[in-house]
Order: sequence, then C-alpha cells, then structure tokens
Amino acid sequence: MILAAAQTKPKRGDISSNLLNHYHLIELAAQNGANLIAFPELSITGYERENAKELIFTKEDYRIDHLKELAVRNNIVIIAGAPIQIDSQLYIGEFIIAPDNSVSIYTKQFLHTGEDEFFDSTFDYNPMISIEDQNISFAICADIDNPLHPENARKKETDIYIASIFFSPNGIPNAYRDLQNYAQKHKMNVLMSNFSGESWGSPSAGQSAFWNNKGELIAQMNDSDSGLLLVEKQDDNWTSKIIIN
Repeated sequence: MILAAAQTKPKRGDISSNLLNHYHLIELAAQNGANLIAFPELSITGYERENAKELIFTKEDYRIDHLKELAVRNNIVIIAGAPIQIDSQLYIGEFIIAPDNSVSIYTKQFLHTGEDEFFDSTFDYNPMISIEDQNISFAICADIDNPLHPENARKKETDIYIASIFFSPNGIPNAYRDLQNYAQKHKMNVLMSNFSGESWGSPSAGQSAFWNNKGELIAQMNDSDSGLLLVEKQDDNWTSKIIIN
C-alpha cells in the first residue's frame, strides 16, 4: 500500500487553478503507485470563512467530475476539500472519491473558534473506507484538537487516520504533539496533509507528515515546498519518499 499526502499552495478562491494543481498531483501520485492521495483542508478553494458561500460545492457538483475520472483511471482514492452544502447546511467538508466512481463526504465535526458563524457541524457524515484490509478514517483540522475524535476512530477499528489540515507555524507544534500521541496511544498510522502557502491571508506551516502506529515519525516535508509525501507499507514497516513539485 502506498499513501500520498499532497502539500499545496492554494490560490485564494481560484477554483480552476487549484483543481489543475490537484489533477497534476494526482497523476504524479498515481505514477508513483499511490493507492490514496489526501489534500489539505478546503484544498479546492483554499481556506475561507466569510467567502465560503460564494464557493459552495454540492455532492453532485460537476466540478469534481474530472477528479472522479482520475480516481477511476488511476485506481486511486482522492480526498479533496471544499465548502460542501447538504440540504440547507454548509459544512467544511471533503470529497472521498473512490476508484469505483462513488463519492462519499466527510464533514468536520469540531469547528475552530469563529467557524461556527459560517459553517454547521455534524457527526452524520463520517465514512470509513478500506484499502488492502486497512480501515481508514478521516479528520479535518480542528477535529484533531479534540481527543474524542481519534478515540472514536479507534473504536471503529481504524488502522490509518488521515488528517487534512490548515495549521499555522504557531499551531503546527501542537498538531505534531497530538498526532504523535494519537498514533502511539491508539495504535493507528497517521497521515497529515497541510498547506505550505498562504491561505485566508494567513501563513501555513507545511510539514505534512506520517507517523506509524508506534508513534514514530517516519517522514515529513519542510515548511515551504509543495509536492507529495509518499509512504509505502511493506509488511509491518513503512518507507517514504518526498517529491517536490
């Protein structure tokens, strides 16, 4: 099994440009044998609050059609984030696009301070997928600040916990501390994807990373590059490769 974390520099509100970057990185991940690629929080639009209503996606949104085609063609699971409207509610969500052309949605459960002015939260959209007998669960940004979230993932017998985040340079040490702790405590492998460029007018910290289920940091990117962090499972060991875009 090969997993990829995409570290990207979003263009604010420029959905077309951001999607082109997604396409490129998906193809690059597939060329390197990846079974799954995870992008950061709200990766398609960049992180937004006040402008989120102007950037809304729906489950059947035509703008994810090419992502679906890429998932099928390359036999890869794609996790890409956007503000997603379901019924009359607006969520910080992500599309989980499978090689069988199906789409499921995960929605952020624990909102950051101030996000509740613009977004709703729910526990209703919390899918689990399986690749090579490994159960995979998802988290978005502030979800990882609440220990209940990884605890619930462990109760579902999660093997791999994937966190798509937008953390600043000030916040990333806490993210590292918490994710390392969750990996060790709950015996889960943890893959984290973060932006490396500015979003919402604020800097992001990059340093996308992977911890094995002993809590050992296997690989991390730096704070400024964009590209892919690839990890490969061979028996009980993980090896890594970083590709700078």
